[in-house]
Amino acid sequence: MFVKTVSHLKRGEKGVIKSFTDPVMSLKLLEMGCVPGCTVRLDGAAPFGDPVCLNVGGQYCLSLRISEAATIEIE
Repeated sequence: MFVKTVSHLKRGEKGVIKSFTDPVMSLKLLEMGCVPGCTVRLDGAAPFGDPVCLNVGGQYCLSLRISEAATIEIE
């Protein structure tokens, strides 16, 4: 079964946070407002693709490394 993560999103695509794969990183992401059920949209990326700018719930932009974005499972 293919698990889609935020790192698979293309610019402008949206997803809904389903769960996290890394328990340590999930705590940090939860503190930054990335909670299950929240809609996220990839707004952009640095020239070489890392880091990425993630719009969280239409409220603010969060800059994440690709390795961090890969820990966020989406629907």
